[in-house]
Parts: sequence; C-alpha cells; structure tokens
Amino acid sequence: MGFFDKLKSGLGKTKESLGDKINNVFSAFRKVDEDLLEELEEVLIMSDLGVETSVKIIDGLRTRIKREKIESEEDVKNALKEEMRKMLDVPNKELKLDTTPSVILVVGVNGVGKTTSIGKIANRLKKDGKKVVIAAADTFRAAAVEQIEIWANRARM
Repeated sequence: MGFFDKLKSGLGKTKESLGDKINNVFSAFRKVDEDLLEELEEVLIMSDLGVETSVKIIDGLRTRIKREKIESEEDVKNALKEEMRKMLDVPNKELKLDTTPSVILVVGVNGVGKTTSIGKIANRLKKDGKKVVIAAADTFRAAAVEQIEIWANRARM
C-alpha cells in the first residue's frame, strides 16, 4: 500500500463520522426546506470543513435543489455528495512543495489519526530530503504537543 493510499485509508474515520452526522440530520427531517439546509451547513462547519467551504457546498446544494426540483431525501444526499466531490476534485493530486516555505495543514475530527498522519508525512518528506518543521495547533487536547514532539523525534527533525 502506497503512502497516499495509507493516508486515504486513515481518513476513513473522518468520513464515517461526518456521514453519521449527516444521516442524523436527515433522520430528523421529512421535507427538503431551508431548515434542512441550515442543519446540514451546521454539521459541515462543526465537522471542521470550515465556514467558507461549508457555505459554498450548501449554496451549491440549494441551487441544485431549486433547479432540479429535488424533493426526496436520497436525491438530496446524492446532490450533497456531488457538491462535496466538486470541492475535492483536483486535477493534479501531487503535493506542490516548491515554494519556500510550503505549508501542509491537516484538519479532521477528533480521534481520526491526524497527529499520526502528520508524523508519517514529516518522516516521508524528511526521507525525500526536505527540511520539516512541525507545529501543534491542537493544544486543547491533553498531550497533543507531547505526541507531536514524539513524531517529530521519530522523523529526526
């Protein structure tokens, strides 16, 4: 399994958590209306997608619902998936680290392996001859800084 395959696999927990939250929203609503869209937007924001990204996804979904006259739960879910895929549809998936400095920001819900992934990415970049600096931003979690320090030492930063 390649590096990015492992990374993709590690993001499975984030996907599952987000999917569960979205399904919970749909279980509470029986019609497609503005309340549903607001709840979905809140779930996206609270799942660390960010306000700008979440608003863009929901705005696209809102437009599609009106244009295509979407009324069923399943059609809304499919449209939501497509709007989210648009945000991730990047023609070239190669990391572009030719600027100095280059920054890789890792986000996700709690417990999905972000810190472990950061350590593995740092180790890989170090092996590729890059100079790496790791900064911990998850300072609200106990031992977050200590954990990232361990990974930094493993990568021999």
